[in-house]
Amino acid sequence: MSETRASVSVISAGTDYELLGTDDGASFILRSKADFFTAHLQGEDAARFRADYEAIRQQFPDWAPDRTLTQLWDQGGYGWLAAQEAE
Repeated sequence: MSETRASVSVISAGTDYELLGTDDGASFILRSKADFFTAHLQGEDAARFRADYEAIRQQFPDWAPDRTLTQLWDQGGYGWLAAQEAE
């Protein structure tokens, strides 16, 4: 049986936050670098995140990555889906 893993690449990165995603947009990883927490978003969560991320990027195209990702983490509620990273 062969297992295929999707390639993950950096979409946006700042000092405090980092966003990674698969090429097909099926999953995202939103990291709080300062707090060492990570939200793994797949399925419906990934679809909602993609829509929220694009809406913020369109509404505020000049925002720095940390400002955009902080907005999603705090106000978007994605921080609630995060778990502490393993040491």
